Amino acid sequence: MVIDWSDGNKSSLYSLWLRDHCQMPESRNLDNGQRLFSVKDLPSNITIEKAYKDAEGNVCVMFQPENHLSVFCQKWLRENCYELNSHFEDRSEKSKKLWKKDSFDNGLPFISYDLMHSDDTSKVLALRSLREYGFFVLNDVPTQDGQVLKVISELGFTRETNYGALFEVRTEVNPNNLAFTNLGLGSHTDNPYRDPVPTVQLLHCLESSTEGGESILVDGFKAASILREESQENFLSLANTWINYRFSDSKTELRSRVPMIDLNDKKEVIKVRYNNRSIDTINVPQDKMRSFYKAYRHWSEIIERDELKIQFKLSEGDLMLFDNTRVMHARTEFSKSGKRHLQGAYSDLDGLYSLLNRLEMKNNND
Repeated sequence: MVIDWSDGNKSSLYSLWLRDHCQMPESRNLDNGQRLFSVKDLPSNITIEKAYKDAEGNVCVMFQPENHLSVFCQKWLRENCYELNSHFEDRSEKSKKLWKKDSFDNGLPFISYDLMHSDDTSKVLALRSLREYGFFVLNDVPTQDGQVLKVISELGFTRETNYGALFEVRTEVNPNNLAFTNLGLGSHTDNPYRDPVPTVQLLHCLESSTEGGESILVDGFKAASILREESQENFLSLANTWINYRFSDSKTELRSRVPMIDLNDKKEVIKVRYNNRSIDTINVPQDKMRSFYKAYRHWSEIIERDELKIQFKLSEGDLMLFDNTRVMHARTEFSKSGKRHLQGAYSDLDGLYSLLNRLEMKNNND
């Protein structure tokens, strides 16, 4: 079926696609919009017998051999035409605002917890910052044990791991992770040895009286775009080479095999991974080893460039929330005197994005 739109655009819609997307009550559940049939239930020789506009301007299509009538709203056809609209994608670099150190002329996205807790407008502001920039920081969060889980419950759902529902970030004797020492940590993403990884990380500062221990964030999507600009060869090497990550302690054995840079079908970056502490033995074909290490070194150098890093110190009551598939985090070394105690937890983007989508839909309908 061909539609000539009044603005000069044209849609050529495949008959089987139209029938598969029928919006009628016999094809879709009215409560949830889900299909009531499978594509295999449709005739393979389906054709359009006729198409016409009714008195309300809806497009009516008669399909044979079913003798089935579908009625489409023109607005729906225009908004869903695959020739005129790009695919939905809320995770890729194309839908984000990439940033570096000097990108925040109006200041970093620091948001009052009290406002976010009580006001949907502030909640939307926080969640949009997560979607667009990959992070936000809440101020004046109560410094109570387990408060980070209460924050998650207002936004989405806790992703529990072998570290528990929440984990303590402070120095330990015989730690199973360097994060639990006073050492500085280079830029990294968490848990690349899981597949899928927790896509959101939260860190809540309960005590902070040490020298040092400043937080560092890097936009991994921006770093990947720089790598692509400086060397398409190196960029594709990391996107096309799958390596192993591993975490092991007395109770846990986790492994994954994934690329450092994930692309979608449009070759857009949708995830980055980097954690040199957790890379298992690198096992790539001999003829690719030299090119892989060339790309790996280049990538490692880019993410530690000063012009990409924003740096700030979390004060007591600050809670940092960031997209663990995009934003790399690091910290500077801190003194052994004083106290630095953070509680961390994981969540997932789908829950937070779902809340944001519903709040935005509500605002549009008001």
